[in-house]
Amino acid sequence: MNRRLEILRLLADGREHSGEALAASLSISRAAVWKHVQQLQQWGLEVQAAAGRGYRLGCPVDLLDEASLLAGLPELARDRLRRLTVAEEIDSTNEALLGVADLPAGRFDACLAEYQARGRGRRGREWVAPFGAGLCLSVSWRFSEAPSQLSALSLAAGVAVRRALAQHGVVDAMLKWPNDILHAGRKLGGILCELRAEVAGPAYVVVGVGINVTLPERVRRGIEASGLQPVALADLGLAALPSRSALAASLIGQLALVLVEFEQSGFGPFLDEWRAADALAARPVRLQHGEQVVDGVARGIDRDGALVLEAGGRLERVVSGEVTVRPVA
Repeated sequence: MNRRLEILRLLADGREHSGEALAASLSISRAAVWKHVQQLQQWGLEVQAAAGRGYRLGCPVDLLDEASLLAGLPELARDRLRRLTVAEEIDSTNEALLGVADLPAGRFDACLAEYQARGRGRRGREWVAPFGAGLCLSVSWRFSEAPSQLSALSLAAGVAVRRALAQHGVVDAMLKWPNDILHAGRKLGGILCELRAEVAGPAYVVVGVGINVTLPERVRRGIEASGLQPVALADLGLAALPSRSALAASLIGQLALVLVEFEQSGFGPFLDEWRAADALAARPVRLQHGEQVVDGVARGIDRDGALVLEAGGRLERVVSGEVTVRPVA
């Protein structure tokens, strides 16, 4: 474990710790402590320093625990899991799994990170999550051949995320086509599915999930400045905020269940559940594809997961691709 993470673990309780005590605990100088504290700020953490008193985090950090995460997985997920990676810092959990070439059929790898230096959302957008504040995870799966409804996998993954959230008291999360998790109209999380396929051969997919668990005010303001309205689990008034490890175990477990069923039966088993949580149903929306903008009314999704848009008196199917859809107030 590097010194920066050791200092973070000492500060994770949110209490004040003197520079002298931190230095003594780690057998380093107080100047070295200050250097590592500055590096923590590069992770997006708010570290408060008071002259003569010491350092404290703006809010406690709930660090991932691999042992409790594994213990929390349902039996099917434990049996199918080949490899679990919990990284301190990584460019992207999706990228880490996309580079794997030896995944056996019927098994999956999972990768989580306390901090993603280059976290990505759909269409190359940045996914912002300070160290230990959100949940950034990916799971991989190899289909023997690409399913005909593969484009609907992100929707099935949305059902998995919603089920996992419900296990921790979030029973009113909604799904915005094709890959957003909303609560009361604000963005709680997102899904990014990426594919590596061979012609007439197996299809290797990675499903990435990002969930806002806590949102430091500075980060929240930055996201709002980009035009998005974020929300975190800590904002929802839950009876108890789930640990990030427990939530990760639920997410991985539900994603594993969904991937197994999707391979066997396609999107059909998830259609009604997705429709019941559709955040855009019957709402005016604006669809943008490149420079083209179309206004219409969202009429749900069809059996293959395509958005049905009513525009100009006609119903049109919209597949995800490079399309952006936003509700119109």
